Amino acid sequence: MSETREFIPVRIAVLTVSDTRQAGDDRSGDTLAGRIGDAGHVLAARAIARDDRAEIAAQLRAWIDDPEIDVILSTGGTGLTGRDVTVEAHRDVYEKEIEAFGTIFTMLSMQKIGTSAVQSRATGGVAGGTYLFALPGSPGACKDAWDGILAAQLDYRHMPCNFVEIMPRLDEHLRRK
Repeated sequence: MSETREFIPVRIAVLTVSDTRQAGDDRSGDTLAGRIGDAGHVLAARAIARDDRAEIAAQLRAWIDDPEIDVILSTGGTGLTGRDVTVEAHRDVYEKEIEAFGTIFTMLSMQKIGTSAVQSRATGGVAGGTYLFALPGSPGACKDAWDGILAAQLDYRHMPCNFVEIMPRLDEHLRRK
């Protein structure tokens, strides 16, 4: 952490993917919203989408197009069952995938749940100048992803590098003539 840099709040949207969750029992969404606020970031939007690839992708695209959203965190639908289509929806909208996000998440999960970590397909990517991360649907997995990866990478003060410092350049290819 660099003491010479000032904290820059990031605007983050949270999407819970579930056929059964509602606002009143969305523990994973609550976990992420709490950590976002505690870190000094802005909870820019929050929604729940059914386990439907087109519906998830449509919500992701709407938030990617919103200039008031810098990062999208989804929770749920990253497993192996037939209804788990969040990863596919994310990849439908990615311009670039952040492959190491899933790798690092698996490494963190191995420390907590052992080889069961192999069942998660957590992923990250970039589209339209917006970061997107698909996290598993458990509050514990959301805590692990935030505490172990995202808290540092979404903090401009984190050294030697972080996601925030390259945000202005994420869509530079669109500005070139």
